[in-house]
Amino acid sequence: MFLGEDLLAWLLLALGGAMAVGNLAALIRPPADRDPGGQAPPDLVKPPLWRSLIYILLGSAVSVWALMTLMA
Repeated sequence: MFLGEDLLAWLLLALGGAMAVGNLAALIRPPADRDPGGQAPPDLVKPPLWRSLIYILLGSAVSVWALMTLMA
């Protein structure tokens, strides 16, 4: 079997980590030139704070859970 019996745990670790790190990076440093023409509504210039925080917490929880599964 590809990657052994722990394939689901490895995938959860990767996806959870990517969700947490990606949203954290978007909050810390949003894209500088996201809308060069000025056509986007002003609420799309930076990511929504609460949604990003929820995704960071969810991704971190999934990553910790997958890491504990792999260590057990």
